[in-house]
Amino acid sequence: MVVYIDLIFLMNLLIDASLLLVTAWIRKQRIKVWRIAASATVGAAYVVMMFLPELSFLFTFLVKFSFSVVMLCIAFGYASLQNYLRNMGAFYMVNFAAAGGILGIHYLLQNSGEVWSGIWYSASGGLGFSLEIGSIFTVVVFFIVIIWFRMVVSSKRSIERIETCLAEVKVRIEDKTVLCTGLVDTGNQLKDPLTRWPVMVMEASLWDQVLPGDFLHKLAAEQADNLIMEWSDEELFPWRDRLRLVPYRGINKGSQFMIALKPDEVSITREGRMMTTKRVLIGLDGGRLSAELAYRAIIHPALIEGIEEAEEDYLLNTSGS
Repeated sequence: MVVYIDLIFLMNLLIDASLLLVTAWIRKQRIKVWRIAASATVGAAYVVMMFLPELSFLFTFLVKFSFSVVMLCIAFGYASLQNYLRNMGAFYMVNFAAAGGILGIHYLLQNSGEVWSGIWYSASGGLGFSLEIGSIFTVVVFFIVIIWFRMVVSSKRSIERIETCLAEVKVRIEDKTVLCTGLVDTGNQLKDPLTRWPVMVMEASLWDQVLPGDFLHKLAAEQADNLIMEWSDEELFPWRDRLRLVPYRGINKGSQFMIALKPDEVSITREGRMMTTKRVLIGLDGGRLSAELAYRAIIHPALIEGIEEAEEDYLLNTSGS
């Protein structure tokens, strides 16, 4: 059997460097190229030692663990024990995710004959498994798994950031009440030009029980002002007196209009604090505001300011008494 040690070294160098870079990204560590390169070189050199029989004593758990300790010290330094242990936890998490992904994809691509041919029994009756994974397959799948893992972590971080801006929304119009989760958008400055009331955007599908049957389809295909003209008949839409047209400027689309409803009451609850107001309009959006359905309304920041002002007034009154 011919073994190309230089190729094995290069392959492990790239893999170790990638694992260290992903670890640094997860832990938000400052990356120094020379440190990552030196640490990856140490890891790759350890793999090459497999082919030296006189160094076989190095292949024990303690030595392997010691090499990972040295690699992390070289790559990220030692600021504190807590920081180092967190780096180590992230490093092993990335390693296990990559290794598990490679084995999982390899297993998915095998047929039943290949699986059975890899099973063997020892003389003592023990059951064993053998895997034959090519180098090219390992490298290609490794980078696929790493990219996939990074996308999952990025998505999780994005959801966590969004969750800090979420609030519970309750809208009442006559005997109809709609509950949903809303996102506080500090960049939302949409207001009714006549009353100067803030506009909270909600998915129109939340009101599908009271809106005309073809509304959602027409909302995406027609102009908002044309739809309001069609709803002049009270039998077709009993809330026609609550309808408003709110102008806004879309991205690269110029001035447009949004259909809005005047509610009887809107309550917003955030971090255990609630604010109720009637001075707000509900803009109707024909699509989905969040692909993951994390929220179904865009809350105007002025409504959240009402919660904060109410909390400040409560604290002042409490301290004054």
